[in-house]
Amino acid sequence: MMFKRRTNFNPKRKIRDDAMPAEALARRVNYGGNPEHKRNPGDFGLTPPAAHRRSDKTLCDGVGILSRKEALRLLRAGLRRGLISEQERDGWPQNIWAVTEAGEPLEAQLENRVTGLYHGYPMPQADPLRDEVLKKWKVS
Repeated sequence: MMFKRRTNFNPKRKIRDDAMPAEALARRVNYGGNPEHKRNPGDFGLTPPAAHRRSDKTLCDGVGILSRKEALRLLRAGLRRGLISEQERDGWPQNIWAVTEAGEPLEAQLENRVTGLYHGYPMPQADPLRDEVLKKWKVS
């Protein structure tokens, strides 16, 4: 079965303009991951999806994120630079953005607002927010 590449993105996603570095959250945040965004999910403690992976899912492996430790480091870096969404859930931003050392923008999404658990993925080329993340990362 073939899947179409994603062409629509949630228009409610917005980077908070007045965000300050969130050091307290960076110390408490956690990364869980999602096996649909991993070719080799072993280091993340995840089980590969039972069904075939959807073709529109971007893979962390493709941008060099091969360990949970690296994913958590980038998640914390996004918080420390203030690249967080306007939307919040119980004090946690709904989304956090970061950029790899190779210049690949990433988006993390809140999974559990009680524990501050996120999963993340590389942003697709077609995502209109991608360029804004890259721009804000360079100036923060």
